[in-house]
Amino acid sequence: MTHYSDELSRLKQTLLAMASHAESAVARAMRALAERDDTLAQAVIEDDNIVDQFEIEVDDIAIHLLTKAPLATDLRLITVAMKISQNLERIGDEACTMARRSLDLGREPQLKPYVDLPRMSALSLEMLRDALNAFVEQKPALARTVIPRDEAVDDINRQLHRELASFMVERPATISRALALMVISKALERVADHATNIAEEVVFLYEARDIRHMGLRQLNETENSGR
Repeated sequence: MTHYSDELSRLKQTLLAMASHAESAVARAMRALAERDDTLAQAVIEDDNIVDQFEIEVDDIAIHLLTKAPLATDLRLITVAMKISQNLERIGDEACTMARRSLDLGREPQLKPYVDLPRMSALSLEMLRDALNAFVEQKPALARTVIPRDEAVDDINRQLHRELASFMVERPATISRALALMVISKALERVADHATNIAEEVVFLYEARDIRHMGLRQLNETENSGR
């Protein structure tokens, strides 16, 4: 049993190390864009294999644990860990996308001041941190607070896309830069989506309640019914 507990602990620790790398990748990609730092952007791209390897390690540990006929609570932890790992791997991919577009943008004059993208990055990473803290601290209520915040990121993404579309219509020479910024904006919006997915998995883990695909009204109702 001690060996089994050690493996469960190793699963959690590996997942948290993976989360740290994924979060750092997004933050560094955003800094590379803001500071026009090609070396940093290239480092983000090259480090993507670290997150990929963590996903493989999480899957290996989880599959080994599943062969030991875990209890229902442990079974939820193992399956949720695998799903969180998948979302973290995709966050790493989004960071790479941002870094590649940063390299493209570094070859041309800056199109506009970067105000919206840092806001999106801050909101998305805050959502991710709260979702992961909810996992570590066993706080499904904290995880639930993450989910409605996705809409704020979506709103900024839509607003920025409208602004950039206007740039492209009025000044065709800006099309390549505007498109690159749209891709970065969409990547940050997806980071928020993955943070939301993780939060939903945390609620499932600790409440045994599947809240995916619920509207905010239904979400509030399930929260109130659990009190």
